[in-house]
Amino acid sequence: MLTADLVNARRRGNVLHVTALDAQARERAAALAEVFLALARDHVGRTREELEEAWGAVEVDARDRRLADGLRKLVEDRCALDAEATFDPEALRRDLFLRAAAARRAGTFDRAAILEEVATVHVRAPADLERDMYADLREAQVLQGIEPTTAALLVETYDLGQAQAVLLRAVRVTVEVTCATPGAYRALFQKLKFLRLMHAIQPADEGGYRIDIDGPYSLFESVTKYGLQLALALPVIREADQWKLQADVRWGKERAPLVFQLEGGERRPRRKKRPPTEDARPATEDAPAPPDESSLPDEVAALLRGLRALDTPWAVTPAAAILDLPGVGLCVPDLTFRHRDSGAAVHLEVLGFWSRAAVWRRVDLVEQGLGEKIVFAVSQRLRVSEEVLGDDHPAALYVYKGVMSARAVLAKVEALAARV
Repeated sequence: MLTADLVNARRRGNVLHVTALDAQARERAAALAEVFLALARDHVGRTREELEEAWGAVEVDARDRRLADGLRKLVEDRCALDAEATFDPEALRRDLFLRAAAARRAGTFDRAAILEEVATVHVRAPADLERDMYADLREAQVLQGIEPTTAALLVETYDLGQAQAVLLRAVRVTVEVTCATPGAYRALFQKLKFLRLMHAIQPADEGGYRIDIDGPYSLFESVTKYGLQLALALPVIREADQWKLQADVRWGKERAPLVFQLEGGERRPRRKKRPPTEDARPATEDAPAPPDESSLPDEVAALLRGLRALDTPWAVTPAAAILDLPGVGLCVPDLTFRHRDSGAAVHLEVLGFWSRAAVWRRVDLVEQGLGEKIVFAVSQRLRVSEEVLGDDHPAALYVYKGVMSARAVLAKVEALAARV
């Protein structure tokens, strides 16, 4: 993925514009990408230092220097570079340096003799010892292979990567999306949940939905990791039939506050239909089958396996519902529990990696009149009490420490299902 320093961007007032590749620039980019790829393939089995020297020898016009650096970074991301050593270079260095220091103190230092001694202990040739002792350094990494790709695909990735790199500096992002079917909305929202982004979804006045996402620069920690997750959301957003994105970013060394805008969508969607608020409807174009279990976040998938291992009258599946309270907001559950005898349904939404604000938005949604029965699973680190939602609400909080307990979740579901 590109980094912010590799983005070809300019300011116009308080708006940040990313320079897109025109037809001629795309041709030059494809040629450069092909050269970098060819060099990488030719250097399989050789060191990173040798590969970087070969890349550095490629002649590039001054106008294309940043473009070339970006394409080179994308090729490097596809290279498997790792230390080839089958031994511990750090232990080798430690042994050599300790023996050398002891010899100096004793006044018997003999470089050749020490190398011979250490090489014998570590079963190595003395001539290779000085090379082997630094085999774990970055420049000594060996190119094991390269992920299959093409120059054309790298150029497409570069275009997307510039926008993704800008989002790494975002404070907040607002996205308006329009899809042709409720199933498309649900797939979009589930993918955003999979990325564990802190976001809120609201129906838009003119149809579609507005998604407000906290950016990495709104956080005090884990900025880099969260920023990468946000960057991965851009391809997801681009799957909508029509979309518009606006981000407040901090750009340049001065971290100047700027606005970054994108929009896209080629197909004209059909008249918007609200997603289903109950998942018992048959699988049709507007109410497709529940999401694939492989799309669930790891912790939710682990919980699902634990629940299915219990002897229980509840059938548990990935949720297909979007719970919408018009004028207030909506939430996208992760799992749905359906009683095999009564047909009663209870949903579960996991908020373990979100913010306290997200929890309070869910509480407000319930207090404003959300009628569906739902359990919100909240990590203990968010410092929220289960008492926030009393027994007079059709919802409950499950606060957990570490990982979620299948038995504790099931107890919450059964208690909530018994409420009138």
